[in-house]
Amino acid sequence: MRALEGVKVLDLSRLFPGPYCSMILADLGADVLRIEDRRYAGEGAGMPTVMRNKRHMTLNLKHPQGQEIFYRLAREADVVLEGFRPGVPQRLGIDYDGLRRMNEKLIYCSITGYGQDGPYRNMVGHDINYLSFGGVLDLTGEPGRKPVIPPIQVADMAAGGMYAALGVMAALIARQKTGRGQYIDISMLDGIIAMLPFPVGLLWGLGEVAQRGDTLLSGRYPCYNVYETRDGEYISLGALEARFWVVLCQKLGREDFIAHQYDEGEKRSEIFNFLRQMFKNKTRDQWMEELKDLDVCIGKVLHLDEALRDPQVVQRKMVTEFIDVKKGKMRLLSSPIRLSETPAEIRWAPADFGEHTEEVLKDLGFGEEEIEEMKREGVV
Repeated sequence: MRALEGVKVLDLSRLFPGPYCSMILADLGADVLRIEDRRYAGEGAGMPTVMRNKRHMTLNLKHPQGQEIFYRLAREADVVLEGFRPGVPQRLGIDYDGLRRMNEKLIYCSITGYGQDGPYRNMVGHDINYLSFGGVLDLTGEPGRKPVIPPIQVADMAAGGMYAALGVMAALIARQKTGRGQYIDISMLDGIIAMLPFPVGLLWGLGEVAQRGDTLLSGRYPCYNVYETRDGEYISLGALEARFWVVLCQKLGREDFIAHQYDEGEKRSEIFNFLRQMFKNKTRDQWMEELKDLDVCIGKVLHLDEALRDPQVVQRKMVTEFIDVKKGKMRLLSSPIRLSETPAEIRWAPADFGEHTEEVLKDLGFGEEEIEEMKREGVV
């Protein structure tokens, strides 16, 4: 038994946020069918992990027969997921208002950069843009230097894909009570704004506008910072709470620093200088071995390849080695959602573009000659 077993999802989204959402749903057991126009072959996200556990078919939604095929699928679906710009689903004839007349239980989720209304609704964008409008990019980096672009798509995955998956699952629970589906409007900018409790708390609670690289959690104080080690590597220190700071100061023989954890004067510079020199006395791994069993909140700054081999990551099985009959052996990132009774799992390798088109059409009752005609007519 899987948590979302029996839930049918039609995923019309492309690129990254929508497919990331449907990956979460698929890992939890949903039957996800990705639908794309064959014109977009070769333009996918190129990230196998995100495309796993799903079927894929081609379908031209601008063709009348393509629309009718989609309607047949939508009548039996639980969820439709799309990432078009506002207004496009209406022009294609696949918007929520039209589909819910065919299926009142349908849950319809739209993921866009800026939402279905507002002055930015029709603007194109990418992760970097949502982070910049949301105030996050301005806070990222070192004081006096330009903003630093995060190396992972925070808005796409967390503000878009994860919030969308959460919304879909909430709507599925609500449907059990009401018997009706509903529309979900996910804006990645909204999602980023919702992730600002800490800097907003400073603003509204203390009247302090957070500055780049100069807040409690972005490098202002020595107790929460990154330090270079003798081998040119780095360690991260997160001794925010007083009890952690006390242990570190005692370990390093500087009890005089204990009372100055959040000093705003010259003592702060003194502590910074001491820690920078101290941590350069040993290698990253030596410091980790020396401090890991103490309550000081220490971590090694690992390179990506090291992180994937780290014993904690290995123990948690966060990399899955998957063997597909046709595609062979591949490595995929595992689901972090650990359910004791209905676990997430990787069942299928990432589908090739259009791999299941004929299978889906045959399930709908179309014969081989009809399918070949559809290919010639550009329906699929």
